[in-house]
Amino acid sequence: MQVDWLIVGAGFTGAVLAERIASQLKQKVLIVEQRDHIGGNAYDYHDEQGVLVHQYGPHIFHTNAKHVWDYLAQFTQWRSYYHHVLGVVDGKSVPIPFNLNSLYSLFPPQYAAKLEQALLSEYGFNVKVPILKIRESAPSEDLKFLADYIYRNVFHSYTLKQWNLTPEELAPSVTARVPIYISRDDRYFQDTYQGLPKNGYTPLFRNMLNHPNIKVLLNTTLSDIEGEIQYKRMIYTGAIDDFFQHIHGELPYRSLHFNFIHTPVEQYQAVGTVNYPNEYHYTRITEFKHLTGQRSFGTSYVEEYPQVYVRGKNIPYYPIPKDEYRLLYKEYEAEAQKLAGKVLFAGRLADYQYYNMDQAIARALSLFDKVICQA
Repeated sequence: MQVDWLIVGAGFTGAVLAERIASQLKQKVLIVEQRDHIGGNAYDYHDEQGVLVHQYGPHIFHTNAKHVWDYLAQFTQWRSYYHHVLGVVDGKSVPIPFNLNSLYSLFPPQYAAKLEQALLSEYGFNVKVPILKIRESAPSEDLKFLADYIYRNVFHSYTLKQWNLTPEELAPSVTARVPIYISRDDRYFQDTYQGLPKNGYTPLFRNMLNHPNIKVLLNTTLSDIEGEIQYKRMIYTGAIDDFFQHIHGELPYRSLHFNFIHTPVEQYQAVGTVNYPNEYHYTRITEFKHLTGQRSFGTSYVEEYPQVYVRGKNIPYYPIPKDEYRLLYKEYEAEAQKLAGKVLFAGRLADYQYYNMDQAIARALSLFDKVICQA
């Protein structure tokens, strides 16, 4: 078989680039995907009870980039949805990220009001302040108490479970994702555009890849088709250290185990996701009917267990955000530069970078416009 482009991976990065190349450049694309489905980690399906579930954990689409939202709208209708998360702290369910409403859920009203006034006076309203920043430079004993309380009961234990590292051991970009939000807004995200594909992510991917210039091979690795496929250029979206056969050592990742449960009740929990920073081995439980708006008898939810990534045993979900691992990635990036005329690397694993879905799509669209179209 002869094609213009070989793309490894059928997640958002690979699918977006395949669609752009096929529809805009009129060139032939072959996608090889080692799993038995398209969609990468955004893949969803109906379980045995007919409930639409996300196989690799909850995926709520949110972005401030209108061009990204509009691009996907070519392939799906949107279901508007605002995600709400509660965290169980001292046996009480409080809004996450921790905000002004959380204060009144946990503390006596007079003390909550005092803490609210202290936050407003020091930082203003409708701002997000990283918990470590407040903890390191709290201007009063009350704010120091609050920062220590949130750090200990919301942040520290959850981070240990998620990453097997303390917050201080991670890059600042991670700790900034868990702020105190000085607001009454209980939404987990504040982006302009939020929602889920009305019929699911998998139909979105099918529509995106439904083009005569695109062929997809599932259950297929790059090594499976070596020597059988002729192509002009490759886009690789897998783990960059895998591509180079770990010549500089293995990049570390975190993995996840999901335990899916169906129960014959109308609703299992009050919101889409409930976090458990301190209790149990799982970090959170997500109930899918909140996300999808589906109506059905019974409900399905998933418990999420972070775990060590072991090559060949489980899936690398998250690059671990530590400076020393970025330095190791830079060695692989230098190897990739040597192949720039033949192979392009993009995506969470290829870039060793934590991307939200919209960031992965924006990265792919930019790569198409600024690199592929200019070649």
